[in-house]
Amino acid sequence: MPHSKVPPHLRRNARRMRSAMTEAELKLWNELRAHRLMGLGFRRQMPIAGYIVDFACPEHKLVVEVDGSRHADNHAYDNARATCLQEREWHVVRFWNDDVLHDIDNVCTHILRLIARPGNDR
Repeated sequence: MPHSKVPPHLRRNARRMRSAMTEAELKLWNELRAHRLMGLGFRRQMPIAGYIVDFACPEHKLVVEVDGSRHADNHAYDNARATCLQEREWHVVRFWNDDVLHDIDNVCTHILRLIARPGNDR
């Protein structure tokens, strides 16, 4: 499937979101940026299929979402979004803000386990 251009409004939104990251997103980004997590390349607030994901590792088609309390009431949207991404062969993993803020080591370990699983050597 050819890559389509990202619509300008989505690109602007992603740029705005990069400058307004939550405390939990900033903490996780500090672990992921500049290939700090086992040399893996992650992008933040990356547009994919009409959505902006918190973090993405394109090489392994892994999306990492950091969710706060507002996502507790957004199951339908989150599920539709995850389905759309999965149809494009992306794997979506979600972590709660509290997990990132208070247990970052286990969050990073979980991400590494997902990437190391069989069949994820894209």
